[in-house]
Amino acid sequence: MTKRKDYYDVLGVPRTASTDEIRGAWRTLVRQYHPDVSDEPDAEDRFNEVQEAYDVLSDDEKRASYDRFGHSGGGGWSGAGGASVDPSRYEDIFSEVFGAGGAGFSGFRSGAAARQGPRAGQPIRMDLSVTFMTAAKGGTEQVRLQDGTSFEVKIPPGIDDGGTLRLKGRGRPGMDGGAAGDLLLQVRVGNHPALRRLGRDLYMDVPVTIAEAALGTRVRVNLLDGSLDLKVPPGTGSGCKLRVQDHGIEDAGGQRGDFFAVIRIAAPESMSDHARELLSQLEQELPDPRSDAPGVESIDP
Repeated sequence: MTKRKDYYDVLGVPRTASTDEIRGAWRTLVRQYHPDVSDEPDAEDRFNEVQEAYDVLSDDEKRASYDRFGHSGGGGWSGAGGASVDPSRYEDIFSEVFGAGGAGFSGFRSGAAARQGPRAGQPIRMDLSVTFMTAAKGGTEQVRLQDGTSFEVKIPPGIDDGGTLRLKGRGRPGMDGGAAGDLLLQVRVGNHPALRRLGRDLYMDVPVTIAEAALGTRVRVNLLDGSLDLKVPPGTGSGCKLRVQDHGIEDAGGQRGDFFAVIRIAAPESMSDHARELLSQLEQELPDPRSDAPGVESIDP
């Protein structure tokens, strides 16, 4: 049995090579051995060998397994015939290596590649920035592709930051009659000046004074749809969450979240002498909040 070459030797790089070094070596060898540009008799075999080595060493998971187990490590490269390398994976990079015309790759059809028939185009991935309100309520956004074409995209209500919209057939064209790929838009949601969200739930910090927290109060909060009068019960502590059901975000499936008012006690940075005196008198009348708190006790000021 012929001993298979070490992938690092194939690319001419050390085992400690970085991803950039591996890619650089691959680019050089691709230019050298591509059958459409090389006169060497074994160019196609060398080219496939280089592709196989790069397919493994450019993938962190495959590389780790190869470093540990060698060619017997599995992961799609342990068969007797070597790795099955999908040429379509490298189309974008070949355009970069050989120029926009793809002088090497697009015309290269040999072996298994020639028997594949129609192949779907590769997807295009883009970020799409939307406002907080658009993500919550739904709407439309204009998308412009690198080729200059633009079109409107419908944003479903309730989509979260990082959610993906898939547009069929808006990706790169297929080959040999294959269908075009998809356009994948990863949604990036902007901030709101007062609201923040967790899934379908909405949160808002509501500042109250020390007296309001102790005695209770009513405040009005502005939500996505109108306003809401909120009762803050007496004795509400800082950080307490007051929940109002079904006042969050409604998604495309009709599910609606809740609204949470997060109480924040706002201590005054400055006050009049009269106010300070009143608070000092009040403090004498109030129970010590640390009397039952483990690990902390009051001391005379």
